[in-house]
Amino acid sequence: MYTEEFNYYLPNEYIAQYPEKERSSSRLLVFDRRKGTIEDRLFKDIHEYLKKGDVLVLNKSKVFPARLEAQKETGGIVHILLVEEIGANQWRCLVRGVKRGMSELKVSIGNRMAELLCKDGSWVIHFLSDGNFYDVINTYGKVPLPPYIKRKGSNGDMDIERYQTVYAEDVGSIAAPTAGFHFTDDLLELIEGMGVHIVKIVLHIGIGTFLLVKRKKIEDHEMAYEYYSMTPEVKDMIDRAKKEERRVIACGTSVVRTLETVFSGNDVPLQGRTGLFIYPDYQFKVVDALITNFHLPKSTPLLLTAAFAGKNELFKCYREAQEKGYRFYSYGDGMFIL
Repeated sequence: MYTEEFNYYLPNEYIAQYPEKERSSSRLLVFDRRKGTIEDRLFKDIHEYLKKGDVLVLNKSKVFPARLEAQKETGGIVHILLVEEIGANQWRCLVRGVKRGMSELKVSIGNRMAELLCKDGSWVIHFLSDGNFYDVINTYGKVPLPPYIKRKGSNGDMDIERYQTVYAEDVGSIAAPTAGFHFTDDLLELIEGMGVHIVKIVLHIGIGTFLLVKRKKIEDHEMAYEYYSMTPEVKDMIDRAKKEERRVIACGTSVVRTLETVFSGNDVPLQGRTGLFIYPDYQFKVVDALITNFHLPKSTPLLLTAAFAGKNELFKCYREAQEKGYRFYSYGDGMFIL
């Protein structure tokens, strides 16, 4: 398949720049794969599509303030996006503001000195002084909002709360599992009270999820590996649900990739790194329904969603969403694919 087949045009006005005032008041497009029907609802109505015995799986990864501004010795600014911790006070990172051909650079972040080193096109930041690197991140870091969110002025305080799910616990993501943005504590309590089993896994979202597919053919794309973990108790609950033909509902493409990784064989560890790339023609082993947002063209989450919903059916849903004024991307509205 060609990557261009998964391109589509979206006018800028459809890209959500702010979240809805109330999380669960986002809109929800419900697509029933068996019936081929599309419904226009609010996210707070999602409980009407759930039933006792369902297992709802959430990603409890927490976003940390991964964007840093460092100062060169000349006074210029270098923009840094932390990607993956690889050692004591060392992170793999993306860098902007460094001259082409440069392979090392001394910078400062606040009163902490650091060194940027480039090897084989990949940058690493290494802090040169002792201390807890997370103190620097939490003091000077900013919420790693995606580049298509462009605003005038500062809304940092709002983003600290809203670019995060209400159930986020384990720090490690540089992009949020946005499908879960629409849940509130009250809505989750209501769903659990119906007899739906709510369980949580971890997949720390990194560049594997948000980098667009650049290769001409989809099959030539390679996903960057991302850390995942699942407890034995959660695996046992999902095992029982599948044996008893109860539904497993994934909230977000990160949950899908974790479930499909863990259940891909008998000896797969419950903690590790996954580079699973899901695109059309993939045969799903675990997931029966998917809660997700509207994704960027040529993105790996879009390809995964197309694999689950069907490519033509998904683009039909996207066209209808545009016609009805849905809001797209991270702070946008949601989909429930049954």
